Amino acid sequence: MKEILIFAGTTEGRRLSECLGASGIGHTVCVATEYGEIVLKEHPLVRVHSGRMNQEEIREFIEKQRFAVVVDATHPYADRITENIKGAVKELEVLYIRLKRENGVEAGYGKIRCFESHKACAEALEAVEGNILLTIGSKELPAYCISETLKQRLYVRILPGMESLEACREQGVKGRQILALQGPFTMQMNEAMLYQYQIKCLVTKASGRAGGYYEKIEAARRVGIPVYVIGHFQKDEGYSFGEICHILEEICGKRLDRPDKLEIILAGVGMGDQNTLTKGVCQTIENADILLGARRLLVPYQPRLEKKPYYKAEQIIPYLKEKQKEFTLETGRVVVLFSGDSGFYSGCQSLHQALQAEIDTGDLEASIRILPGISSVAYLAACIGESYQDASIYSIHGKKLPNLVRKIKREKKSFILLSGTEDINRLGKQLLEAGMNECEILVGYQLSYPEQQIKVLTPKECCEIKEEGLYICCIKNPNAESGMATHGIKDAELIRDKVPMTKEEVREVSICKLQLHKEAIVYDIGSGTGSIAVEIAGLSDEIQVYAIEQKKEAVTLIEKNRKKLLLENISVVATMAPEGFLRLPAPTHAFIGGSSGRLKEILSALYQVNPNMRVVINAVSMETICEIREILELYSIKEEELVQIQVSRTRKAGQHHLLQAENPVWICAFTFMSEMGEK
Repeated sequence: MKEILIFAGTTEGRRLSECLGASGIGHTVCVATEYGEIVLKEHPLVRVHSGRMNQEEIREFIEKQRFAVVVDATHPYADRITENIKGAVKELEVLYIRLKRENGVEAGYGKIRCFESHKACAEALEAVEGNILLTIGSKELPAYCISETLKQRLYVRILPGMESLEACREQGVKGRQILALQGPFTMQMNEAMLYQYQIKCLVTKASGRAGGYYEKIEAARRVGIPVYVIGHFQKDEGYSFGEICHILEEICGKRLDRPDKLEIILAGVGMGDQNTLTKGVCQTIENADILLGARRLLVPYQPRLEKKPYYKAEQIIPYLKEKQKEFTLETGRVVVLFSGDSGFYSGCQSLHQALQAEIDTGDLEASIRILPGISSVAYLAACIGESYQDASIYSIHGKKLPNLVRKIKREKKSFILLSGTEDINRLGKQLLEAGMNECEILVGYQLSYPEQQIKVLTPKECCEIKEEGLYICCIKNPNAESGMATHGIKDAELIRDKVPMTKEEVREVSICKLQLHKEAIVYDIGSGTGSIAVEIAGLSDEIQVYAIEQKKEAVTLIEKNRKKLLLENISVVATMAPEGFLRLPAPTHAFIGGSSGRLKEILSALYQVNPNMRVVINAVSMETICEIREILELYSIKEEELVQIQVSRTRKAGQHHLLQAENPVWICAFTFMSEMGEK
């Protein structure tokens, strides 16, 4: 394997060494000072050379050690050492690679002033009143110490090495002015120093992201002081960290163990006001390179690099795939903001799944985690002094929820997440239509914002709300109905008139034989009064029932029964079976209560749309049973059941109770088998 030499005068150089060591690739690192050696992590595959060398010494060192690759990762301002390295390798058969770093002068802060030299910066500082924080290291300190009045106002942040401390001593900088610390420095640490030492101006190099440039700018922004920046404003020549890693991979024939390019954090930000952020989310936003989310959530914040009003996977994923190319040294922190709590009626879960799929395939080099927030339910409950562990919670924010009023009618307390005025108006109207006039509705409007309001309204008053904005409500229902533990609607509860109806005992057995699941799509063919349809729809709000009926009076009855029982997951289809099947979603289950002599055509059509569906047929005559048996011979079926049920009810005659028999009903149940197909 070819020998690699790294001149590591920057964070990038140290990180490259760590990357090579973690990948099992031996190499040598040159540092100028003893402190530079100290901050390097010890590794058995890493040899360290400490001390400054001139051009000839560098050439001899490279030639003696027989290095084949030299990576120049010295500081962009260290022009002399770069010239010496280039001169040393010029006459040797050695590959020279320059590692560049972004300078990052543009940080979106209006109080940045740029200087080409330290001398020019020092002259400008003479006009600045108050204390000044230098974060430029010790090498250029003499330029700022020529003026005694300026020197007395300096606070100098340097590395805690003897060479840096000696430079301060030589310039007459006193101990109380020296801040000897090892970075990296967070924005919070920078801000604390600015306050602690009453700093009125911050001086820094255009050191880019790796040099903590953005953390300094953000701290200055928060304090409101100017920043004087010295640096090379032309684009640095060379290769990015990622490009150099790729070059070394080809040379060594081995993939480098690189850190993820992106750290993606999905964060719940509460109601929207900054006071509802958790401390963890607040710090995450402050340290974000990129912020994504709905436009209204992004307004109060300024990340280090940029923010985009993206919150959908189809927007975010292509954007991140491009952005990951820009983060070549350290992991870029991307924070996606979600209102309320990330795990509570949030788009966070779907985005997490989509991002994880991209990470699993390797298309996105990232890690991902979620930070929770304060939900609007928790916030409203606190505002009105209510608990919510004993309440039902529903959301119609941006979506339709079937049977909402039916749910509310059964609960003493319900929290409802709403969108805007249209939702609160519709809710009030539905409660009125259901006769729930005595409900108390506690409405939260624009929670946490200056225009926040908490109102106690009636259903009628909800219908009259005009103000647009975000709403949530808590509904207290003093007349809550206790829900039944089993299904079973009494025949007397249904509007019947003269239309035939499947009696309740037969309904219960027939529905059991359907073997329904919560996401079932059910055809109730020959629905009649809709007794089967409403019974099934009441089992789960996620079940979708299509009541198919050709008779006009029966269609009217189904609609009446649907409204009476507050069931929105029934669609009434006025058509003759099987012609109407084509425009409906494919069913998972079908109940046939009446076929008008077209049983064979109906079963054939059902098999065509789903050859694995469960079917239950009710029959009251032997002829129909015989027809069913003949038709089923045409198909491969399984789980076949044929049950005959007869119900007798008592009728009071004087002091006696006499049995009165209903007509016997045959219940035929089976499941189509697709693998065999139609015979």
